[in-house]
Amino acid sequence: MINLTLALDAMGGDHGPHVTVPAALQALKFHTSLNIILVGNQTEIEKYLPQAHSTDLSRIEIIHTTEVVTMCDKPIHALRSRKNSSMRIALELVRDGKAAACVSAGNTGALMAMAKVLLKTLPGIDRPALVSCLPAMTGKPVYLLDLGANVSCDSDTLFQFAIMGSVLCEAVHKKSRPKVALLNVGIEAIKGNDQVQQAGQILQHTEQINYIGFVEGDEIYTGNVDVIVCDGFVGNITLKTSEGIAKLLVHQLKRGLNDGFFVRLLSKLIAPRIQAVLSKMNPDHYNGASLIGLRGIVVKSHGNADEAAFLQALNLAATEAKRRLPEMIKDRLESILLDINS
Repeated sequence: MINLTLALDAMGGDHGPHVTVPAALQALKFHTSLNIILVGNQTEIEKYLPQAHSTDLSRIEIIHTTEVVTMCDKPIHALRSRKNSSMRIALELVRDGKAAACVSAGNTGALMAMAKVLLKTLPGIDRPALVSCLPAMTGKPVYLLDLGANVSCDSDTLFQFAIMGSVLCEAVHKKSRPKVALLNVGIEAIKGNDQVQQAGQILQHTEQINYIGFVEGDEIYTGNVDVIVCDGFVGNITLKTSEGIAKLLVHQLKRGLNDGFFVRLLSKLIAPRIQAVLSKMNPDHYNGASLIGLRGIVVKSHGNADEAAFLQALNLAATEAKRRLPEMIKDRLESILLDINS
């Protein structure tokens, strides 16, 4: 089995090493061929290593850094002034071929700015996009992008997102001509702002993309569409709202199961099934968004992720690295763009 190395921004997010280091140790137990480079303040990192097994410690390397990109840092400031930050060094390890992927729970804008400069975008792509796989009623995955890396997008950028999302779905799930739609305030052709309208017109005349038109927010989780495209402002609010609703449903379900003796008795009898349902509804199960369109793999975790959620982001990075996802996207992307431009 081929060894795989991940570079981890250990200082990123709301909790830093308190969450990132224990999650890294869990990842080493699940992936026997995995090595992890923990980038950050060595003293802080080592506080969470004493309980680690010696075998796991042999697969960990620590790179000490003196700076941290904060959540308040503007992207341009982080790019110019945080050159010894844990986020930047982790990305440089990917750029230099010393790690197959970078995982960070830090500042999204700074992560995108640094990744774009250090790793560069794929040919034909102007901006990377944050994309995540969401659950659907049909059991099939639904890809939503952009989730916040690009708050404002013109029609050409939305068009590129549609191509990348389609290619990602094809490459990962071997699905021929996945259905692609634009998220809009209505399905009618006259609805939406100029950017969405223009992107829709471009996609309608692009035979290489199976564009089916506009969808509204209530269609996201039906599974009727494989890829849903929007700008980062809309995508981020959509994702966070969905997570809030999921947490509300889990809370209400747990609360309901404690109402009355017979309900409590029944819940104990069907506890495994209930636990499975609650697990699927938990947003932490889907933590981790890929910054696609780059020449390397970058996975963004929620800033407030706990250990279990951050582990999901690490698992996603390991999976994408094993599949060599950027190469898969690059090959398919070149073919589509060649057809479009010919």
